[in-house]
Parts: sequence; C-alpha cells; structure tokens
Amino acid sequence: MAFIDYYKILEVDKKATEAEIKKAYRKLARKYHPDLNPNDKEAERKFKEINEANEVLSHSENRKKYDDYGENWQHAEEFEKSKQQRQYQGNGQQGGYGEGGFSGSGDFSNFFESMFGGRSTAGGSRREAQFKGQDFSTELHLDLKDVYNTHKRTLTINGKNIRITIPAGVENGQQIKISGVGGEGASGGPKGDLYITFTVANHTEFKRDKNNLYASVALDLYTVLLGGEITVATFDGKVKLTVKPGTQNGTIVKLKGKGFPIYKKESEFGDLYITYQIKIPTNLSQKEKDLFMELSKLQIS
Repeated sequence: MAFIDYYKILEVDKKATEAEIKKAYRKLARKYHPDLNPNDKEAERKFKEINEANEVLSHSENRKKYDDYGENWQHAEEFEKSKQQRQYQGNGQQGGYGEGGFSGSGDFSNFFESMFGGRSTAGGSRREAQFKGQDFSTELHLDLKDVYNTHKRTLTINGKNIRITIPAGVENGQQIKISGVGGEGASGGPKGDLYITFTVANHTEFKRDKNNLYASVALDLYTVLLGGEITVATFDGKVKLTVKPGTQNGTIVKLKGKGFPIYKKESEFGDLYITYQIKIPTNLSQKEKDLFMELSKLQIS
C-alpha cells in the first residue's frame, strides 16, 4: 500500500491546528467540487483525495493513528494489541507463537501476514481478516429556507451519485451518518459510512434558536396609543395580530406553532416570538406639532 501524505493533499503543515485543517479543507473542497467541475476527472480525483485526507486529519484520534502508523492507521488498534501481546509473552518461547498470543521475538511480520494475506491454518486454507471500508465526510451548504421542509438532494461521492433525504429542521453544524456509502471494505468487509455536516446560512429576517424563531415588528405611534390590527410575516405566510391600546415598546408576542420544524418530528413546530418596537414619527408638520402640544397640555391638566 503506497503511502499517502494527507498533509500534503490539504496543503498544511504537520503541526497545523484543527481550525487550519478545517479552513484548508473547505477551501480545496469548494475549488474541486464536482458541481463546479463537471466532467473533470482530475478535479473528481482531487476532490476524493481531499475528502479522504479531511476524514483522517479532522478527527484527533484518526490523526494520531495516522501520524503513528501512516497508511496503516485504520489498523492501529490491532497493531497495539499485537504489541501488548508480544510484550506479555516477552519471557516465553522465542520465535513462533506463545500461548494465547505472539512470541516476544522478531517484528510484526507474523501479524502483518495474518492481517494482509492471512496465514495457513491446520487445514491448509487461508483466512483473511475483514476490515470495514474507510468512512468519508463532506459538507453540505444550505439556506435556512431549504431546511424548512423535508426534501431530497443528490450528492456526488467518489464519482457516484447518491440520493439522500434531508429532514426538515436540520441545524447549522449538525452531522448525520449514512451507512454503507463510504469506501469499499477489505477482504469482504462492510463498506464505510458517509458523514455529512450541514452548514446552514440564514438570509431571512428571522433569528433562529433551535426550534424557535424571533423577529421584530415596528409599530407606529398611533397604533400603539389607540390600538389596531396589523399584519406580520411568519416563515410560511402572514397572520393578523390585534394590538392593544397603550402597548409598550419591547412587548413580546408569542405565536405558538409558528416557529421552525422540530427535527424528525413530523408536523411539530417551535414558536415565533414577535417583539414590538415603537416607531417615533419624524418630520412633523406644524399642524401635527400643534396637535401634540394640545395633547401634552391635556396630560398636564
């Protein structure tokens, strides 16, 4: 198995921080994404390498295994177990196999033989160890409006198109796992999995906090003083609200069930909170000023 320098692929130093690795991955993934490079086999190959490198280096445990074992990082646990067994058998029989483990002499050759080609059993057959395929990871950039409803998307993973369902209510930074669409397994082992991290941008007038939405509505002075009916926007339409006379600035109105969909809970929604902000009139005419003056005199009296 040829050695693959994941640091070189992501164009980062071996001492790069997690933030630097993430930044480098995002930059290169955008550059070589298949959607931006249709029918470009070289870009497709680079995109595959970038995702593979990110899968290893963006996870601290995987990165440590890679730094210690190189291309064999996925089998690090087996190597460590072998080392421990060999140390345990250090005072036993030299060469061959000790009881319940490897002997204390030689290198890992016996272990590698059983791992990557098997060794002969008493019946003469060869048994190969099965290993799960490599997990892949990718980012999917969406808008807040995209995740208000459950919908389907087609992703290109290693040159193959897969159709996935994105449930309504997905949050920014949330990660989901799709089993069996990662790398091929070794020696008949199962395929790896795909991990998708969602980046959800908000270009709406609403602020989202989990399942609840927040928005501000400006009220004119006359509606605040006298009361009235107003129309406000929700995420999926408009509703009419009644404003009570004498409503104060900063009053919060709760619209139950008008918030964001609750993840994987069909027909369940959070709430929408509307904050009233009083809009003070400006550029008053002389007549308006006179009328307000009369009102002030009435208040004083």
